[in-house]
Amino acid sequence: MAKQATETEKAVEFSEAGQKELQALLARYPDKRAALLMVLHLAQREFGWISQDVMKYIAEQLELPYGDVYDAVSFYTMFHTRPPGKYHLQVCHTLSCALRGAHQICQHIEEKLGIKEGEVTPDGKFSFVKVECLGSCGTAPVVQINEDYHENMTVEKLEQFLKTLK
Repeated sequence: MAKQATETEKAVEFSEAGQKELQALLARYPDKRAALLMVLHLAQREFGWISQDVMKYIAEQLELPYGDVYDAVSFYTMFHTRPPGKYHLQVCHTLSCALRGAHQICQHIEEKLGIKEGEVTPDGKFSFVKVECLGSCGTAPVVQINEDYHENMTVEKLEQFLKTLK
């Protein structure tokens, strides 16, 4: 017998447009497993983050074990397993960025926003994580704010961005 969703429990389901995109993605790949990362991107756009319920839904849609979906979500830092802030700051902390000041940028974020790495401000406006290489070593240090890269970042430039976003 199928479990009915209660009033407090909303069933996870793609919108009509999301369903169409899912079907288009599945048609592009030789098997459903190959579409996993693209479907995860779709799910994050649809739901804002990848909850356990979303992972279960994707596993059902792709006919994959839940563990396979969880492994992909937990491996890639681009997938949010908690709701991110309106402005999600990702600071590269690998070698090139570290040598050019990423640590000072992280410290400034923590001091200015009052949050530690992995946290969201109480008002939900900002979240902050350290990530592995963002692929812009020649313009280090790099901070990605939502989908936009900000290269050759300095504490001063970051301060200006934060003022603009507040």
